[in-house]
Amino acid sequence: MLGQKEAPIDIMLANSNSLVLSAMSEIFERDPRFSLVATSATAEGFLGTVMRVPVKVGVINWNLPVLGAAKLIEVLREHENAPRIVVYGDDTGDHPRLAMQAGAAGFAARSGDVSGLLETCAEVASGKMVFPFIDVRQMQQDPIHTLSRKERAILEALAKGMSNKELSKNLGISTNTVKFHLSNIYEKLSVKNRSQAIAYYYSANNK
Repeated sequence: MLGQKEAPIDIMLANSNSLVLSAMSEIFERDPRFSLVATSATAEGFLGTVMRVPVKVGVINWNLPVLGAAKLIEVLREHENAPRIVVYGDDTGDHPRLAMQAGAAGFAARSGDVSGLLETCAEVASGKMVFPFIDVRQMQQDPIHTLSRKERAILEALAKGMSNKELSKNLGISTNTVKFHLSNIYEKLSVKNRSQAIAYYYSANNK
């Protein structure tokens, strides 16, 4: 319908710093594009809320207690209706690359103008990925971070010597599904078989 006003973007904020959380809340509440649903000081509080209340975008800081942003994003990846995540933090270190590897949809630098955070959230809500310049060659050096939580569990079980049949029984999935996951793991780690995958696992865990 012509002239119909777009519904505001439901958003939730999580930051361990209460002053930052308060300031961010005011910023989003003043912008008519957004509807602030809730705030939290912890990853667990954020997770508990977004599992009950539909949220389009979540803005979190990287060192969010207790889980941390990377683990929180990994858990959320297993849920179909999880919010798209924007990490808000320092862009001077490795955080933008780590956020992208974990599965975040965007990164907004704390050193930038606040309008940058708002624009990043609006673009992420529309389905875009928004990150500062990242050398993707660095990402390719650590492919184990591209594995999902289930894929990591399967790789760990492989390293313990489990067969496909044992994996199937242990995870409650069919052997065909096990083979599907293994195929994805091999592709992500650039290995050809389970022996190479196990060798990669031990190599990565001994760094």
